[in-house]
Amino acid sequence: MTDKRRYSTTLRTQQTALTRARVIDAARELFLEHGYIGTTVAAISRSAEVSVQTIYNTVGNKPALLKTVYDTMLAGDDEPIPMIDRPEFRAMHAAETATECLAHYTAIGRMLAHRVLPLVSMALSQAATGDPDLRAFTDTIENERNFGANHLAAHLDRHFGLRPGLTVAEAADTLWALTAPELADRLINRRGWSWDKYQHWLYTVATESLLGPNP
Repeated sequence: MTDKRRYSTTLRTQQTALTRARVIDAARELFLEHGYIGTTVAAISRSAEVSVQTIYNTVGNKPALLKTVYDTMLAGDDEPIPMIDRPEFRAMHAAETATECLAHYTAIGRMLAHRVLPLVSMALSQAATGDPDLRAFTDTIENERNFGANHLAAHLDRHFGLRPGLTVAEAADTLWALTAPELADRLINRRGWSWDKYQHWLYTVATESLLGPNP
């Protein structure tokens, strides 16, 4: 490939990335302002100043837009690094005690909830209408949370041991329930808890539930 062709390809790639980011930003703003049901792809195209076909080409249809917005908010930045390889996750897996591991886990839980709670709260609320796209979306993110909870429960059991009588499956279900976005929404938005108080509560309950009192 000549330098001119390489430059042209690089420029097109950069332009596509910028267009995609503009579409995602527009979709996020409209989903948060009007909800998923109240937002159309046409409205996103007008806000992003691109054609509807460009949206389909760069991101996908409306359900794909919602999932992409969620994933982007969850990542929190533009670094193309898988979540599992980020420093906070590496620190969690490298922890030398179960309590240290759970401290990292609950800090991560607080961080991720803070990033996506507005979007997830909207999706869960509107999913109650029976919208199939939203039901599929909420099922997907719940399955992702369940995968993470099972992974951590198995890690704790394998490296440190759970409290007597607690199975890995039960530990995973406990973590999955404690990190439910509905619970964070109730404590943060309805009861007025600070994020620091939420994280401390999450760590205390998770530690006592999985490791027992005074671990």
